[in-house]
Amino acid sequence: MSGKLRLGVIFGGTSSEHDISILSATSVLGAIDRSKFEVIPIGISTSGAWAAGPGVLEQMTVAASARGSEAPRPSPGDGLETLSNALSVLSRAGIDAVFPVLHGPMGEDGTVQGLLELCGVPYVGCGVAASAVAMDKGLAKDVFRAHAIPTLPSVVLHRDTWRSRREQTLDDIESRFPYPLFVKPANLGSSLGISKVGTREALAAGLDEAAQFDVRLLVEPGIDAREIEVGILGNSDPEASVPGEIRPCREFYDYEAKYFDGRTELIVPAALDDSLSRTLREIAVQAFVGLACSGLARVDFLLERKTDRIYVSEVNTMPGFTEFSMYPRLWEASGMGYGELIDRLLELALRRCGLDVV
Repeated sequence: MSGKLRLGVIFGGTSSEHDISILSATSVLGAIDRSKFEVIPIGISTSGAWAAGPGVLEQMTVAASARGSEAPRPSPGDGLETLSNALSVLSRAGIDAVFPVLHGPMGEDGTVQGLLELCGVPYVGCGVAASAVAMDKGLAKDVFRAHAIPTLPSVVLHRDTWRSRREQTLDDIESRFPYPLFVKPANLGSSLGISKVGTREALAAGLDEAAQFDVRLLVEPGIDAREIEVGILGNSDPEASVPGEIRPCREFYDYEAKYFDGRTELIVPAALDDSLSRTLREIAVQAFVGLACSGLARVDFLLERKTDRIYVSEVNTMPGFTEFSMYPRLWEASGMGYGELIDRLLELALRRCGLDVV
């Protein structure tokens, strides 16, 4: 590929993580090497409208700022109209490759990846299958178990099942696990819709909350654990970063603690002995390979305090990407700066498609 590569950076989207995507994209757009890439910002509104151009990021940033710390509740428009709009914007932009800085459903879950595959456009990050399975925490746990990767037991149920058989569902969950429990939407990130519960009444309220975000709900035991994260980078021969630790100021690492409460500590590298650190990195690579990931991912662990037992919590295929987010910080501590990391991700995207690296 000769000359500057026309790189589309897609951000926003119709998930509740819309505003977080804007923060990530702001950092990415500011760090891309303009001597190598001609950059085309492409924004997706909360209603699903696509637009490209230099003013799109500013417009969406203003809208996000007006919302404050409350996560948006998007209302996507007509699907066929959205698809037509997306294809039109991509066609007019004439892009050679894409960095989809999208978090959550309809962006990180294989949907946009599938659109780019149909268009024949190389993109940063995991493919359709890996993105879709990693986004669904229940399906991802099935893959972990199939590969003998340690993960906590769980119950996954459909929203309709919960709403039609509430008492029976509560009985079933309580017969399987002691309190406390975590209740989560199966398909979402940024800790949105997650509750830690200690009573039957709180469990019911947590399931109601999670059901506002997804049709699949997941319940798992709550354990006393450290939260450890490892970054993965690569295609066929992935590398693991040093582990980092999150010490939330709240009861758990929820949406407010992640993005709006400055008291949460991100400790990089984590205070771990060499053997434990090495084991975490090895398991992180196993999880990445088991899900058929490519490009990048952040593997999140629960490390039980009393026993040092390791459990994979989830794999994020497009983790938060501001300069202060955990994933870039993990790689900075591993010897790769933010700009170099972006270059490497774009190189991996092109290599996966058999294209020359700029």
